Amino acid sequence: MAVATFLSSPRFRRPGPAATLLGGLGIALAAALLLVGPDRLIAQIEGDRGIIPVASTSDIEITGIEVNTTGDNAEDARLNGWQEAARKAWAKAGGPAMADGQIQSMVGAVVIEREQIGPRRYVATLSVVFDRARAGQYIGGKVGGRAHSAPLLVIPVLYSGGTAQVYEIKGAWQRAWAEYRAGTSPIDYVRPSGGAGDSLLITAGQPGRRSRAWWRNILDQFGAADVIMPEARLERQWPGGPVRGVFTARYGPDNTFLESFTLTANDEAGVAKMLGEAVVRIDAIYARALAEGRLKPDTTLNVRTGLDPGLAALIAAGQAPEAAPSAAPTAAASAAPTATPTVAAPVETRTFTVQFASPDAGAVDAALGAVRGSPGVKGASTTSLAMGGTSVMRVTYEGDIGTLADALRARGYRVTVGANALSIRR
Repeated sequence: MAVATFLSSPRFRRPGPAATLLGGLGIALAAALLLVGPDRLIAQIEGDRGIIPVASTSDIEITGIEVNTTGDNAEDARLNGWQEAARKAWAKAGGPAMADGQIQSMVGAVVIEREQIGPRRYVATLSVVFDRARAGQYIGGKVGGRAHSAPLLVIPVLYSGGTAQVYEIKGAWQRAWAEYRAGTSPIDYVRPSGGAGDSLLITAGQPGRRSRAWWRNILDQFGAADVIMPEARLERQWPGGPVRGVFTARYGPDNTFLESFTLTANDEAGVAKMLGEAVVRIDAIYARALAEGRLKPDTTLNVRTGLDPGLAALIAAGQAPEAAPSAAPTAAASAAPTATPTVAAPVETRTFTVQFASPDAGAVDAALGAVRGSPGVKGASTTSLAMGGTSVMRVTYEGDIGTLADALRARGYRVTVGANALSIRR
């Protein structure tokens, strides 16, 4: 209405090129808001996308127990089904013959995978969880005796509909890994929840990166020694039809291939069960790789933080004792008083903030490598990454900030000293 009134005014003037451009941009933005909606124009870390891995106990879970029972009513039939599931699960786990009451006393939970309840009938597929403290002496001995892996960060990559995702949404592949009970597995899985900043730090493009310094920063955030990438690629044959899943087990910063297999679900309703079966099979693949010695932390991820080799050789040469004189020491020399050695005071370890330009990933690696290789540096890790701008790292240094600045200047940096912080640039 206001635009029509303005155009009909006798004092209207044709806008110039700049005004026309600004007006076109405004109209395009308004159209985008109408078509997309304001709810989707949000920051990437906002929204409800995290799934906490609640099934992280060491209890013993037996899955895929099928029951078909009857009773006086629906509740009685269901109770009979759960009791039968406990007996079948106990036998499947290799437990000794016991009374139903003893088996029931060791059941910690019954997980419903699928169930159909009738007036007097109960048909279901269940998982039975036995408490390890009570049942471990009967069925947990072999599991407990296996060697465990180092902590491994899990990046579950899902390819569906031509799009790769990890934590951008609450995906079915992430949920399958979050719900998997890994207590009986020899693999020590580190499963991020996917909420908050996890979706920015861990993306589908991360397995394609090869920078060891970059990987080391991510692994340090989660306390992991290495990384594994279980991939799921879903292909829908036609709407409402079968869903074919191709699953691949990969590991390490080089995205090394281990094994691959294919599963099929009859329709969309069976996808969740298919993904659950895939997680179990991938866990078995990683367990075999661990037993064969293939799944072990990559030594190249241990970024060197000590002295430069050339500098260490010079220091060692300077500290070498002088050769003893050929002549025997005189009595006067032997009677000369010797100075009491003094013990140097321990150098205080401090933490400083260092700002550096980061136009690309190579510049980040170069800055981290230069700082970590400086004498006295005990550790350095990025706290803020801004590709194309200025990033920030936290440096643990044995000495004061002036000595650190001199060490960085010796490596060719121009250093600006601030309040407990440095700014370095080439």
